[in-house]
Amino acid sequence: MERILELQPELVQAMLETFAMIAVAIPLAVLFGTPLGIWLFIHAPGGIAPLPRAHALVSGIVNMVRSFPFLILLIAIIPFTRLVVGTTVGTAAAIVPLTVNAIPYFARLVEQNITQLGSGAVEASRAMGATRGQIIRNVLLVDAKPAIIGSITITTVSFISYSAMVGLVGGGGIGDFAIRYGYYRYETAVMMVAIVLMIALVTLVQFSGTRLARLTDKRI
Repeated sequence: MERILELQPELVQAMLETFAMIAVAIPLAVLFGTPLGIWLFIHAPGGIAPLPRAHALVSGIVNMVRSFPFLILLIAIIPFTRLVVGTTVGTAAAIVPLTVNAIPYFARLVEQNITQLGSGAVEASRAMGATRGQIIRNVLLVDAKPAIIGSITITTVSFISYSAMVGLVGGGGIGDFAIRYGYYRYETAVMMVAIVLMIALVTLVQFSGTRLARLTDKRI
């Protein structure tokens, strides 16, 4: 316990770094991933405005980025990371690969959320003369809101674990803390504290996201 108290400033700093990674990467994933997911749905074969060739190209790129193991992606885009933030270590550098990986991940979830709504509401809106923009804003996004909130929750939980991986390359955060103090120095108690904090953070995010999704679900 004395060792934990001794490392409290470093532990607090690590938690703040993890919060910073998630607080930047997830909103950017939602900001860019949502319109990308809508685009994939609209222009899919059989969608509202099919563009088979363009859809195949964009969908292929999304699948390619999603298929990269995160640590490999982290290393592969080091030149891009350096170009964007001017460094390849630290919290700012870790945010770049997290965001690059999160955008297509979330976009695919949004596409699935909208696809699961079925075509009934869309066809009814088109029959009433609604424009494509009105269908997107007033039908698709409204009906898919609970599912999209659930997808944000899933993405956040997944990328909390990814944020721990960046500790392997000096990215900061709770993962870096666990590796430096728990693994390299064989301090099991420190490692366990880091694990408990990660579990608590994931549990809080999952509970809050599930609760919010239920509150916005018109069917309940």
